[in-house]
Amino acid sequence: MSFLFNYLSENPFVFLFLSLAIGYPLGRISVKGVSLGTTAGTLIVGVALALTSFSVFGVKIEEPGLVSDIFLMMFMYAIGMKVGPQFFSGLARGGIDFVVIGLIVVFSNFAIVMIGAKLLGLEPGYAAGIISGSYTVTAVMGVAQSAITSGAFVPPAGLSADQVSANIAAGYAISYVLSTVFIILLIKYLPSMFGIDPIKAGKDAEKEFSTGGDEEKLPSTFGFSDVGVLPIDVRAYKVTHTALVGRTVQDLYKQFPDAVVLKVVRGDEVLDASKNPTLQLGDVIGVRGEYSALIKEGEADIGNEVDEPRARNVDIEVADIHVGKSEHAGKTIAQLHSEVGFGVYFKALFRQGHQQPLLPQTTVEVGDVVRVAGSQWCVDQTASQLNSVPIVESTVTETFYLALALLVGYVFGHFSVTIAGIPFALGTSAGCMLTGIVFSFLRTRNPAFGGPMSEGARSFLQDIGLNLFVAVLAATVGPKILASFQGIIVIKIALLGVTAALVPPLLAWLYGLYVRKMNPAILAGACAGGRNSTPAMKGAQDATHSDMPAIGYPVPYALTSVIVLILGYIAMVIG
Repeated sequence: MSFLFNYLSENPFVFLFLSLAIGYPLGRISVKGVSLGTTAGTLIVGVALALTSFSVFGVKIEEPGLVSDIFLMMFMYAIGMKVGPQFFSGLARGGIDFVVIGLIVVFSNFAIVMIGAKLLGLEPGYAAGIISGSYTVTAVMGVAQSAITSGAFVPPAGLSADQVSANIAAGYAISYVLSTVFIILLIKYLPSMFGIDPIKAGKDAEKEFSTGGDEEKLPSTFGFSDVGVLPIDVRAYKVTHTALVGRTVQDLYKQFPDAVVLKVVRGDEVLDASKNPTLQLGDVIGVRGEYSALIKEGEADIGNEVDEPRARNVDIEVADIHVGKSEHAGKTIAQLHSEVGFGVYFKALFRQGHQQPLLPQTTVEVGDVVRVAGSQWCVDQTASQLNSVPIVESTVTETFYLALALLVGYVFGHFSVTIAGIPFALGTSAGCMLTGIVFSFLRTRNPAFGGPMSEGARSFLQDIGLNLFVAVLAATVGPKILASFQGIIVIKIALLGVTAALVPPLLAWLYGLYVRKMNPAILAGACAGGRNSTPAMKGAQDATHSDMPAIGYPVPYALTSVIVLILGYIAMVIG
């Protein structure tokens, strides 16, 4: 064993990848549906290895600080790219209740932790760690650490910077584990606690928005463009009703958006819908629509169904299209389809990497991803009208924007101002997140800038960046973390962490339920978003037997993802 820890000390990168290799499967172990998560698993393994190495064998594992800085900045950039479009659109229009819910949760969490830390006499570092853990936002540890390394926070006499870092990690580790478990339970059972039938709430929300869809693969992940089984077909009919004669294909679409004419066969001539032909008596037309509509209404509204392969020869492809025009924000799926969805079937809707219920009354925001199925011409036309392009990945574009964002964010993050004698700097990590938000905002609205980032690439960057940062942090604080657990400090952290995790979403729930009279299913999703907890949102979906909680999740999530980092930095500077 001595040889192993000496080897880790001499080869610090082996320590990093060993922490990830063990921490990832550890974090995925689920007990009654609850797991640590890969980040907490990596932190626990890293701290255990570093602590054992130093305490038992007297060997200290030292990691290059540059590694931590680079991966933290990459992680923050990926977060910015995720929340950027909805952050601005959520603030700019609609969803004011979702904005208020997010503000209630994030600021009450900050107040509870700061006041509680003072009353309990906790040393510097604990407050920032408890905010990070109780909010289950590990990146707060990163900005808190930035405040230490930048000099914005100066440790008091008798307390080293390493010990403050250890306090951050200790506050995070304890409150994170407890918060992860209890927030799921709280959000899942909030309706029942207030005498509300969660299943009925879910059905009421679905009735308001209409019917939903199935689980789809995330944008730009393997298999996302599989056609699968679609509830649509192309059938051939002979035009015998004079009401259709003299009408163009586009005119008919405006009147019948759910049954679009894609082919017109006139003798030996086959006319594509892209030419917008005018129908004549005796034409054979290929109509694409849902099975039920074609079966019930096809012959009645058009004429006899005929066997004409040329009219039904339509290739179907699946593509993801980002909504890039603000003029479409706030419109429903039904409105969007009738305006720009000629010839395509809306297959799924995604927001910030989360699938939304695909309902006629679901509101669309700039930055959303609409998955469509249709012929290439129809898909291209829909994308053009949304100021976008069908998903095309480019590693060159991603590398360029990543490098540019890190450059701008690093430089911008170094600027500081002094307020009341305290130097405040944005910090390089927060600077990279803000550049990510701005770049995401611009790219979503202008395909010439490269289009929105591939979700697969963004998820990988977020995951690897955060977990390698945490592994470096574990090596640094591991030898000193036992000093953070003296006396009854663990009990203090646990009580304050759980209080800060549960009281804020409860306050937001009371506001939404009694002040704004919101649907409980959607409100539960908004409270989960305000607390940045995707597992809690999924718990609400399980309780309501509905996807509707996902509607309330994104805006509070995007808003609080930014604000909690700022508050975490402030907590470190003044704490």
